[in-house]
Amino acid sequence: MIVAVWAPLLLPFLAVLPARRLAEALSPRAAVWTLAATAAVLAGGTLCSLGLLTVAGLLRLPPVAALGHLSPHWLAAGPPGTPTAAAVSAALALAALVALGLRTVRLRRRDLDAARTAVDATSPRAASTAPTSTGRAAGTDADAATRAPGPPHGPNDQHPDTRPPRAPVRWARTPWTQRVRRLLTTPPATELAVLPDEQADAFALPGRPRRPGRPAEPGRIVVTAGMLRALDAPERAALLAHERAHLTARHHLFLALAAHAAAAHPALRALRAPLGYHLERWADESAAARVGDRRVTARAVGRAALAAGRSPWPGRPRHAPAAHGGPVPRRVAALLHPRPAGAVAARRTAALALTACLALTAVTCLDATADLHHTVETAQQQTPAR
Repeated sequence: MIVAVWAPLLLPFLAVLPARRLAEALSPRAAVWTLAATAAVLAGGTLCSLGLLTVAGLLRLPPVAALGHLSPHWLAAGPPGTPTAAAVSAALALAALVALGLRTVRLRRRDLDAARTAVDATSPRAASTAPTSTGRAAGTDADAATRAPGPPHGPNDQHPDTRPPRAPVRWARTPWTQRVRRLLTTPPATELAVLPDEQADAFALPGRPRRPGRPAEPGRIVVTAGMLRALDAPERAALLAHERAHLTARHHLFLALAAHAAAAHPALRALRAPLGYHLERWADESAAARVGDRRVTARAVGRAALAAGRSPWPGRPRHAPAAHGGPVPRRVAALLHPRPAGAVAARRTAALALTACLALTAVTCLDATADLHHTVETAQQQTPAR
């Protein structure tokens, strides 16, 4: 257990580089899932390692050993200083990580709640695009955003970039599997909120699930009148398609995962920037496929970034994805000149190195857990009979 329990704390330093190299050779969607899975596995290994170190040290304390019916001879045979050196250090580190995780949740929730309040106070009206029983969205005014910079006009207008795809009809029979399948396959309801503000901005504001005493809130595509005036009609369509891609694929969950992983291990902070970039590239490709023109999408991304850089909306949340986020010149270049697939040998090398790091993390965690369990069983068996 001595070697296995420390391996998950060191492997993130080795896994970050091949993860980033492999992500560059994959499509944006595959790159996002690769980086997110890497962050989740390595962060989980870190927490598991610290937890095992804490438990192993606490078991050496006489009060804890008495509760677990451990042998006094086993306690006497243990190395001196274990409770103070290993348990205290690991417990403090684990407590610090938990505090950082709670702080991340609190800051993120406060940021998004403030943005929702600002949008509700500023937006005169939101155009709902929640899917109906026929699979089509309810009558909305989203098409007006591609025609004029003002608020929505007609009650039956609808733009395809704000219409969710048809929801699946067949569901599993059990409530638990039905709930999981609905979460994974049903596109979230969205709204289009046009803010009468001259400052140019646009972002995807994620919704909130239903809770006791609070109804569910759909995700919103928030765009200001200043941003609409800065773009022509095809570029507005590309902008709406980009923001809706963020909501449909629930990109805010990937951003939250990256933030928590970065709080769990300092080496995982290097995955936040590439994950954010590939999320934007994922939305760029979705928008280009929806409007059918990569040049229009690239022009919309570039002009939106220039307009938002001059006068951004002050209420825009920092934790919400936006079309003008990330390295915009690199995104525009990727849209205009798609890069061919990289060398197969380099991609395979990065994939093998990353797979080895993730497999070692899982194996060492399981080995350390099994070793600790065997140690506890041995200590309980050494207890003299009364």
